[in-house]
Amino acid sequence: MLLTKHKTTNESRWAVDRHFLPSGINLSTLLEMSREEMFQMLKTLSSAESAIGEMEAPIDPYHEVWAAGVTYLRSRDARKAESIVADMYQKVYEAKRPEIFSKSIGWRVSGNGAPIRIRRDSKWNVPEPELVLVINSQREIVGYCAGNDVSSRDIEGENPLYLPQAKIYNGSCALGHGIWICEPNEIKDIPIRLQVRRANKSIFNGEANTATMKRTLPELVEFLTRELDFPQGVFLMTGTCLVPDGDFTLQPDDVVMIQVGELKIENKVM
Repeated sequence: MLLTKHKTTNESRWAVDRHFLPSGINLSTLLEMSREEMFQMLKTLSSAESAIGEMEAPIDPYHEVWAAGVTYLRSRDARKAESIVADMYQKVYEAKRPEIFSKSIGWRVSGNGAPIRIRRDSKWNVPEPELVLVINSQREIVGYCAGNDVSSRDIEGENPLYLPQAKIYNGSCALGHGIWICEPNEIKDIPIRLQVRRANKSIFNGEANTATMKRTLPELVEFLTRELDFPQGVFLMTGTCLVPDGDFTLQPDDVVMIQVGELKIENKVM
């Protein structure tokens, strides 16, 4: 099932498989339920009313987005290359405890077609395409979406304590185009693609697969929720397996296209 959010004349409304759910049913309500209860409700509540209206980021305003880092070898290598304390990222990659950090609040998240940003005080900025887990209040994975963890590599590389500034700012997080609702065992070997266009020309193309992730998805969820409750659910970005080379940086008007499985998101850089 595909869960999407649409802007209508009076409100934002959620839809399943392109048919609106009843007005007043939102993602927070659904994620308060168990996975089984949610699946059953989505099967019975969808109406004959076709979903129309501009698609929005598939998240409610006060949902939290968290992120895991250095979960792929490619990410470890990129972080080592940017940092003056490179051995720290090797230790994180090999450690039992993963790197997990807060990324965004729902109302700051860009949806498909909305702009993303690069920091004005940074000279080295990259997109990071990621599989993003959607987790309910009972710590169960209920699905996933596509995400972009836009990052300022020079700021983080200068000092690891600057990570929040490198990762958390206006326009630094995008999610879309919807949430694929599925059983957790279906979320494996998911292809991830990244393309960046500049002046209508492709300047970066890459493809990888979540099969190369060092961490397991349940492991990341367990560490995130070990000492944190999320009564209305939470989103978890699971790390990037595609990082452009060191001479690449995003520029205004670049168009970033990310595909995770069948889910796609496209954003223009401001």
